[in-house]
Parts: sequence; structure tokens; C-alpha cells
Amino acid sequence: MARPKLLPDNFTLCLVSTVILASLLPVHGQAAVAFNWLTNIAVGLLFFLHGAKLSREAIVAGATHWRLHLVVLLSTFAFFPLLGLALKPLLSPLVTPALYAGVLFLCTLPSTVQSSIAFTSIAKGNVPAAVCSASASSLLGIFITPALVSVVITNQAAGGTSAWHTVWSIVLQLLVPFVAGQLLRPMIGRWIERNRGVLKFVDQGSILLVVYAAFSEAVNEGLWHHIPLAALAGLLVVCAVLLAIALALTMFVSKRLGFNRADQITIIFCGSKKSLAAGVPMAKVIFASHSVGAVVLPLMLFHQIQLMVCAALAQRWGARDISPEKRAASKEARPAAVARR
Repeated sequence: MARPKLLPDNFTLCLVSTVILASLLPVHGQAAVAFNWLTNIAVGLLFFLHGAKLSREAIVAGATHWRLHLVVLLSTFAFFPLLGLALKPLLSPLVTPALYAGVLFLCTLPSTVQSSIAFTSIAKGNVPAAVCSASASSLLGIFITPALVSVVITNQAAGGTSAWHTVWSIVLQLLVPFVAGQLLRPMIGRWIERNRGVLKFVDQGSILLVVYAAFSEAVNEGLWHHIPLAALAGLLVVCAVLLAIALALTMFVSKRLGFNRADQITIIFCGSKKSLAAGVPMAKVIFASHSVGAVVLPLMLFHQIQLMVCAALAQRWGARDISPEKRAASKEARPAAVARR
């Protein structure tokens, strides 16, 4: 039996369960230190496997569509941060300062890779361009996101460290394993393709580990005493407003710039989404440990909303998209069927 479109998926349910577990049984002391090492290893393994999985041929094939990629990157790294700052008078009364910092962090993150490509495919968009655009966003985000965070979030970053120091930390923890995976792709790439379940397990497992560790630290620091229920309800509204504006803008801009339907779909899905897989490890590196829980909470909520809304849009557009050849064939087949009757 198929899961209804608007119900949370299994991974989202696991995320919610992890937050509840960390709230009731937070890890602390020496166990927290060991858990921190475990999460670092898991995140490094995650980016190593992503590097081994990413096809260079697919990236080269889509790299020539520079206008599309430029629109996606501007939406991801320019429009979103400016939107988060511009909406501060509206957003600040709805959430706490810590949650608003999380919203700004969300706005600086790169696009998703897997779900952007999957939704583009379902909606019959330009899949090679989606592969290239989403992958480029993810890689550039390693450098751009810390720099943007240092500009738009001046008082929440860990210890007031410089953007370059943060970039270097992310390079060591995320980019180096990714590059190592790319270099070893000729040897292990086929095994990765045959065992996609391993990547999914490491992908989701590493995120759950980081979320548990982050929320444990935040709960030990009194997270839920500082975030009232009204602020959580306000956060839901904030995330929905951000996604609605991003979808509307990418639709409008892609049409005004004269992109065809397939490219419009790619721009909408790649330019309006934010990566939980990249965001959670980055938050762990960029922010002080006690503030990570509040910072990733908006991202977790936005992640679920974007999955539900984009899944519904992709299925609707995919069902509606009929090529001229198929439409002509359908018209020709209809009289023939009547004649046979």
C-alpha cells in the first residue's frame, strides 16, 4: 500500500524519534566525547562515499548549460540569504533569536542533490542539468556557506572564528574525504553502484548521529526551556513562507528568462531546496556545540516541508507533461479505435 503524499517518510519519523530520544536521554560526559568522535567518522565516511558515487561524466554532460546553473546558484546563495535578512521584521516576532539564526543558516546552505534530481526526473525536467547544478551547488557550498554565515550571522558562529578558519575546518572534514572518494571511484565506484543501500544507510545514519549529539548537547544546555511552543509554531510558518516565496520566484524568473519547460522544472527544484545532508555536518563544524540543536531545527522542519510540497508538484507536473509526439499519436489512435468499433 503506497504512503499518502503528505505523510512524513520513514527517515523523517526517525529524525523526530531521535530528537525525542535526545530530549529524554541526552548523552553527556565521556560518552558525549566518544559520541562526537563517532559522528566525525560517520560524516567523513558519508562524504567519502558521495565522492565515490558522483559520476564525472554526468557532471561534464550538464556543465555546458551555464545560464541554468547560474540562475540556480544565484537563487541558492544570493536570493535566499537576502530573503532571510529582508524578512527579519516579519520573522523575528515569530521565533526566538536562536531559531532565527537557524533560519539564516538554512538560507546559506547549498541545494540538495538526491531529491532535486529525483523530483526533476519525476516531473520530466532536464535531469543531466539537475545532476550538474545540484552537485555544483553542494561542492561550492563547502566554501560559500561558511563565508555567508560569517556575514549574515555575526554572533552565533563558534567562538567568533574567521570564515577562512571555518572553511579550512570544513575542507578537512568534508571536502578531503569527498576528493578521496572521487580519486578511488575507478576502483570502488561499481561496488558503490551495486550497493546503494550502504550509501543510504551511511547517509541517513550519520545525520541521525549528528542530530542526536547536537540535541543532546542543546538539551543539556536547556534548549526546550528557551524555545516556547509558540516559537515552534511560528517556525512552521516561517519555513512555509520561505519555501513558497522561493518556489514562486524560481517559477517566475525561469519563465521570464525564456527557459523551456524542462529547464524551468530543473531551476525550480534545484533553486528552491536546501540540503539537510550537507547542512547538519556543516552546522556541527561552524557553530558552538551547545547552539547546534536550535540551529538545525529550522532546517529539519524545512526539509520535511520541501519534500512534501515538491513531491506533490513533481507528480502533478509529471502527469501533466505530455510531449507533442505523444499527443499526436494519441489523436491518431483515437479515430482508429473508433473505426474498429
